[in-house]
Amino acid sequence: MPKRSLSPLHRATTHWSTGRRVLVGALVITVLLTVAGFAAWFTNRGEQHAGGQRSSAPAPSAPADTAAKPSTGTGSVPAPPKISDPLAYGRAAAVMLWSYDSRATTRDQQLAGMNAWMTSETKYTDWTAVSRQVPDPVLWSRMTDSAQHATAAVGEAQFPSAFKQALAENPSALTEAYIYAVTVTGKQTIAWKDGGGGAEDRSVTLAVQCRPGSDCALVSIAPSVAP
Repeated sequence: MPKRSLSPLHRATTHWSTGRRVLVGALVITVLLTVAGFAAWFTNRGEQHAGGQRSSAPAPSAPADTAAKPSTGTGSVPAPPKISDPLAYGRAAAVMLWSYDSRATTRDQQLAGMNAWMTSETKYTDWTAVSRQVPDPVLWSRMTDSAQHATAAVGEAQFPSAFKQALAENPSALTEAYIYAVTVTGKQTIAWKDGGGGAEDRSVTLAVQCRPGSDCALVSIAPSVAP
């Protein structure tokens, strides 16, 4: 059984919804655009968006089943921790994103559990990017038939060096939205019935919101940047 065909949940996405990308980018642009990976990504997405506006073809949209916020149980998905440290929250969020159990959790429950980690500030939350980590219903059904499940262990969580430098040069840059870039590395172990399985190293850069005096929350999955 090909491992990658049954484990799309761990794949990071670079597709933020247009409205959320523009808003978040505008609010923290003085910080995030100093990070090379973010800068290249924002530029590329901006050009694509501009090109789409000039074209008569409609822009692609996310499937309704992943874009809609679910309202069911959460199955095996852990509840978000109540912590105010963006690095600690990033570590916990990475474990959540890289872990799943199709034996005990439906696809809707997986979505609902992940949605609980998102910021409640609707003008920032990029649910589309996070929900796209969940396989489509057909593939999830195949995963269930194969009893596929995954666990994760994280290693380092850090702010990319360019991100830290930008904050040092302009400490007030994040005081509008308090959204941090957090890069997490670790390992995902996948298993299915009949003894199948394997492990792979993982790395993801998350956008995490941590307002002073409040618990952190997930904003989006961001492009990879150099640590």
